[in-house]
Amino acid sequence: MTGGGRGIGAAVALRLAQQGADVALTFHNNERRAEEVVDQVKAAGRRAVAIQADSADPAALTAAIDRTADELGRLDILVNNAGGFPVGPLEQVRLEEFDHTVAVNVRAPFVAAQAAVPHMRAGGRIITIGSMVADRVVFPGFSLYAMSKTALTGLTKALGRELGPRGITVNLVSPGATDTELNPADGPNAEVINGFTALGRYAAPADVAAAVAFLAGEDGQYITGATLTVDGGFTI
Repeated sequence: MTGGGRGIGAAVALRLAQQGADVALTFHNNERRAEEVVDQVKAAGRRAVAIQADSADPAALTAAIDRTADELGRLDILVNNAGGFPVGPLEQVRLEEFDHTVAVNVRAPFVAAQAAVPHMRAGGRIITIGSMVADRVVFPGFSLYAMSKTALTGLTKALGRELGPRGITVNLVSPGATDTELNPADGPNAEVINGFTALGRYAAPADVAAAVAFLAGEDGQYITGATLTVDGGFTI
């Protein structure tokens, strides 16, 4: 899994471990946080490894996936979780910021899938974390982020079609506002966001992890090319 050191990624790592998976996760800078997740996975009785890799670096990402398959002996599930969250007026978006966002949010899931598939057998799963803003944008300043997350819908459908004959499913989990360090449930915009959400509250990271676990598990074996929205009714 890419970006598993905190928030949704950490919750996914633990949930998959509880369902019997060994877990490898990447981190960019914060090794301590990643190792804490590794310790939690090991406490659940599964093997775990944290690998330093910048998702914006295709070579590093590919090497991390190859190492995962080597150290854990196989690769059954790829979760593309790492992502950037750029927000700001159109006029202030720098070309460098555009390129980096596309590299992390769009190119990295493509590269990761490209690297993972040769290691996968029938029954393999590719699950990418998207965003509700691909369907509904209610605040200004989200043009770059929404564009990058919308691209994942096309990638998911196309890969689902391409990899279906090999028995590999490809799906997208699209969370709404989730209580993480980047967007806390008691943050300055929380009241407004809750007002747009049918259930009137943020998701917990565990809510998103449950959706990933469903798609990764036996009950998700006949679902591919789909988007599973976990947004509390934000987009209805």
